[in-house]
Amino acid sequence: MAEAAFFRAAVFAFFPLLSLLPPSMARPADFARDFHVTWADSHVSRTGGGTAIQLLLDRSSGCGFASKNKLMFGHVSMKIKLVSGDSAGTVTAFYLSSETDGIRDEVDFEFLGNRSGQPYTVQTNVYAHGKGDREQRVNLWFDPSADFHTYSVLWNHHHIVFFVDGVPIRVYKNNQARGVAYPSAQPMGIYSTLWNGDDWATRGGLEKIDWSKAPFRAYYKDFDIEAACAAPAGGLGSSCATTAANWWEAPSFQQLNAAQARAYRWVRVNHLVYDYCTDRARYPVPPPECLAGY
Repeated sequence: MAEAAFFRAAVFAFFPLLSLLPPSMARPADFARDFHVTWADSHVSRTGGGTAIQLLLDRSSGCGFASKNKLMFGHVSMKIKLVSGDSAGTVTAFYLSSETDGIRDEVDFEFLGNRSGQPYTVQTNVYAHGKGDREQRVNLWFDPSADFHTYSVLWNHHHIVFFVDGVPIRVYKNNQARGVAYPSAQPMGIYSTLWNGDDWATRGGLEKIDWSKAPFRAYYKDFDIEAACAAPAGGLGSSCATTAANWWEAPSFQQLNAAQARAYRWVRVNHLVYDYCTDRARYPVPPPECLAGY
C-alpha cells in the first residue's frame, strides 16, 4: 500500500540517525534503575519474564510510575500495548511534566479507550508555563492493543514532535518570538498512568467503564531516554544544560524532513478528528500559536 510505503520512509529517515549515536547519548533505560512506582504499587508488576511492566486498573484503583530524574530537552520513547477489548472510559497516559504548580510545563500522550470495534483515539496536549488547553485528537490507524507500538517525543529548542512508530502525528513549534509560551525553562520528568477517565474520555463521557470487563491492563517495555543530562526530580543542577552539540538540536532535527512531512500530512488529513485550533465554539479567535503556525 502507498501509505505503508511512506510510513516506512518516514521511520527510516528518522531512526537510522538514532542508531549512529554514541552509546553515552543513546542508552536504553532500565525500569528498576530509572523509574519508580508513584501510585498503587500493588497494581504495577513485571511480566514477560521481567521484560515488560504491567499497569492494572480495577474498581479499587488505577496506578502509575515516573522517572527518578528529570530531563531538559532530548528524546524519550517507550513501547506500549494498550488495554484490549472494551476499554471505554479508561485512559492510558505517557507524558512529560515539570510538576510545578501554576507554571507547569507538560507534553501529553493520552490514549482514550473505546467500545470494542471502535478506533482507539490518542489525545495530545502541550502545557507551557501553566497554560494548556491545546488538545488534538488522532484516531490510530491500527489496533494498538494487539501488539506493542513505539510512542516517542522529540523536544528541542525548535519544536516538540509526537511520534507513533516513527510517524509524526503532531508538531508544536517554538513561537516564543511571537509571544507564545513554549516549554524551554523547566526540566520535565517522565510519567505513565492507567486510570478511570470515564467522565470525559470516551465520547465526551457518554460511554462509561464496564467494570464487568475489569481488570484492565496496559503493558510497557523498551524504555529509552536520551537527554543532555538527568537531574534529580527535585531540581535541575546548573551543570544540566543542552547545547548545539546534542543530536536533537542538529539542523536535521529542527524541522520534519520530506518523508516525515508527507506522512504527517496524511495523518492530519485522514486521522485527525479534533483540533483546538479549528474549534470556533471554544475559541472564536484562534489562539496565537494557531495563527503563527504549529
